Amino acid sequence: MALSTRLASALRPALAALCRAAPGQRRGLSTPSGPGHTLDLRGIFPPLATPFSPTQEVDYARLEGNLHRYASIPFRGLVVLGSNGEYPYLVPRERLEVVSCVRRALPRDRLLLAGSGCESTQATIELTVSMAEAGADVALVVTPCYYRGAMTSAALIQHYTEVADASPIPVVLYSVPANTGLDLPLEAVLTLAQHPNILGIKDSGGDITRMGLMVHKTRQEDFQVLAGSAGFLLASYALGASGGVCALANVLGAPLCQLDRLCRDGHWQEARDLQHRLIEPNVAVTRRFGIPGLKKAMEWFGYYGGPCRAPLAPLTSPQVEELRGTFSANGWL
Repeated sequence: MALSTRLASALRPALAALCRAAPGQRRGLSTPSGPGHTLDLRGIFPPLATPFSPTQEVDYARLEGNLHRYASIPFRGLVVLGSNGEYPYLVPRERLEVVSCVRRALPRDRLLLAGSGCESTQATIELTVSMAEAGADVALVVTPCYYRGAMTSAALIQHYTEVADASPIPVVLYSVPANTGLDLPLEAVLTLAQHPNILGIKDSGGDITRMGLMVHKTRQEDFQVLAGSAGFLLASYALGASGGVCALANVLGAPLCQLDRLCRDGHWQEARDLQHRLIEPNVAVTRRFGIPGLKKAMEWFGYYGGPCRAPLAPLTSPQVEELRGTFSANGWL
């Protein structure tokens, strides 16, 4: 049951402090060591695809089946209800049920990040509180973008500050300009990085210079930068990013965790060779064919992909062959 408004308001600051003050946890690569520890985001997080039945209902049994397969891969945690989870196409009840389902199946030592961004600040706060109650460890909050022209740095700073103030769990900013048409301004990120309940950012824009500046300019803050795509993961790590939230991890989770480990151990030549083989498959399941391509590729590697929810359409036969050829040419099939 939802907390009453008065009780939630009273508890949120204390809960946020408890979530962020857990002793003995290590910081991410983009933050220096020190006394103020937070949740450690170092590692790979697959942004889970939401499985649907042939009638386009959420298929929780298939979701649990995929989770069972992912349990053998050394992910740092999982992301639900991101762009690859078809978040905009799920009704509020389904969103909470997906979080609850994943939380039940996920070992407690793995983090659960849940998308809770809405267009209004009030709706985002309410959904974030509900996500926390459903078992999410961290709220992933995408930039509001419907009134894009009005989303100035000042407006976005105010939005995220109010969300973080009210959230009982840490907040990760989420900038995905390919979907929103809005890049969270760097000056807003640097301001928000100082908030005690804002843990970091998932940046999917692919601007390595910008990501390097985020790492550099927030070194005195408790702030972690996550690469939002497998295509520039190595470059992000080289500049000090903490981890990656990568769509391709739904398909090639083990190789991406291997890339993460190679970078951390300083085996840069091997890491570069592996990164090269991941670039074209990553483009294919993101920019080229999107979620329908991602779900099709999942099926070739033993996962349930299934249909997307309309109006996303399945791939055509020529597209399927092109997608398969991309994975084969890079040695994955």
